[in-house]
This record gives sequence, C-alpha cells and structure tokens, in this order.
Amino acid sequence: MQIAILAHEKFPDRAKTALGVLRYADYDVEAVLDRDSAGSRVQDHVPDVQDAPVVAGMDDVGDVDALLIGIAPIGGGFDESWRGDVRTALENGCDVISGLHFFLAEDEEFAELADENDCELWDVRKPHDELTVSEGVAGDVDAEVILTVGTDCSVGKMTVSMELARDAREAGYDAAVIPTGQTGIMIEGWGNPIDRVVSDFTAGAVEEMILEKGDEHDYLFVEGQGSIVHPAYSAVTCGILHGSMADQLVLCHEAGKEAIHGYESFEIPSIQAYVDLYEDLAEPVSDATITAGALNTSHLADDEAARRAVDEYVEELGAPASDVIRFGTDDLLEALLE
Repeated sequence: MQIAILAHEKFPDRAKTALGVLRYADYDVEAVLDRDSAGSRVQDHVPDVQDAPVVAGMDDVGDVDALLIGIAPIGGGFDESWRGDVRTALENGCDVISGLHFFLAEDEEFAELADENDCELWDVRKPHDELTVSEGVAGDVDAEVILTVGTDCSVGKMTVSMELARDAREAGYDAAVIPTGQTGIMIEGWGNPIDRVVSDFTAGAVEEMILEKGDEHDYLFVEGQGSIVHPAYSAVTCGILHGSMADQLVLCHEAGKEAIHGYESFEIPSIQAYVDLYEDLAEPVSDATITAGALNTSHLADDEAARRAVDEYVEELGAPASDVIRFGTDDLLEALLE
C-alpha cells in the first residue's frame, strides 16, 4: 500500500507514530507532511528509516492509497489545522488511518466524504465490542511472554519490542509482537488499543491477545505503554502488566531523563525504584523479573557518549542493556532467550 504520513510541525522528534511506521511497517511511504520541514527528505532528519520527501500538504502528494496520521499528541485530540489535508485525501479517494482518541468516523464531514468517495476511515484506537474482564489465564500459554516497561512515556517501548522480535526471528526463533498501542497496531495490522479500553477490560484485552498467539509462537514480545509512576497513564501500564502475566520484563529508559514528560513537576525515581515497583507489582500474578534494559540515547551526539550512558545504565540496572537502534539487541536477546 502506498501512503502519505501527516506529521505537521512534529517531525521527527514528536512524531513517534510516523517514525515507527517508517521504520517497521510494510507500507510504501510516498511523502511525509510537515509544513515546517517541507523541501527536505526524511533521511535528512532520521537516516536509518525508509526515505521519502517531506512536503507541505496533501496538495503536494501524488497518487497514494491512504493518508496516515503519524502524530500521537497528549490526549489524542485532532488538530483542526489538519482538516484540510484529511479533506483533500478523502476527496482524492484515499483511505485515512488514524490512531487518535478523536474518531474520524464520528466526524460528520469526514464520514460524508468517505461515503461519497468510497473511502475507509480506520480509527485504530477504537476497540472491538466483545472485550471482557481478564480470567487470569495468560500464564497458561506455551510461549515465553516478554513485556517492555518504561520509566516514562515515549522512551522507546514500541521500538524495543519491534527490534527484539525482528532480531529474534532473524536468529531463528519463533517470535511475535503483541501490539497494544496505535503505532504497533498500524505496523502489525491487528491488536487491541489498550489506552482506549474500559478500565475493567484492560487486562482482559491484553489476555485475549496473549491467548490468541500464545500457543502459535515460542516468544511473545508485548508492547508496553506508559509508566507505573506516570500521573496520568499508570493504570494502562498496570493493566498490561497483569493482563500479560509476563515472564520477563525489559525496562526502557531515556538517557539523562530527570522528569516525566509533560508533567515536569514529577521527578523520575531511581532505576532501582522502578525495578522494585515493577517486580513487586507483577509478583502476585506472575514471577516476572527485569531481565534486561534498553536505553534511548537518540539525543546524544556521538556513539562514545552513548556507550558511556549505556554502561552506566547497565551498572545501575544490574542487568544487560543496550540502545537497540545504535548498538543492536545481541546482549538483550542472549539474556532473554537463554
């Protein structure tokens, strides 16, 4: 499928959905929409993902099958400055894929245009209607369940899950991803959007996916969400932790991070505090331990500084760790799959 990605004024630093799709999805990306960076190319900003021109809007895009909204703002709202591009896409017969909490299919203008032009509006964050409470049986599957957890939002949990699963498969292991967020669902083409699920059904929505794939694969890498200390999103984190009944945890962190993004009055606790919190919270339902760590060093300029940061994180964590983009996953997979 040929697509354009909407990432206005956020690419690349605050457009993690766009980056995830560019790095891992099977889509052919024809253009990225960003008014501020129009005239450049994706690889001028991020060298290790699929390349495409960066343009000002849909009027500058050729024939594509779909427009994908590649921004996941806090709260998941729709910015009215995007309306013109979505309208143009629908008028041109393009489907629109959105991971927002704002459902495009419930917008009267978009719904009418989609109907008139035979387009699909795929609201990725809309859960299906048959979700139930957890039965506490995810631990019965044959697969080893490995969950990425974080010290904050946007520290790399989805990226780490994708990298570990891909590299495990390349090494000959039978591994799959369990997608729990909009970006993972867009990449994998299925999944439950956990942060949109009714609270009582959160663990059950994760359990449902574990049961669906758990006897088909040897390893399941579950995409984590939020952080157990996050003042807004901790409930989602806990639901995934208990619903997955994970066997092992990978703690994801951003080098040098001192406060919760968007909630800077809340300081990041020590790494040991996170280890204790996650393992103690998991203990009543599973024997999950933090077996490895992943450190996001993307903001550090050179590999030498990044390597020092990783070494410090290994010492603080007391477990193997790596920046999976910069230095690969070998040390993590050796610990997780042994």
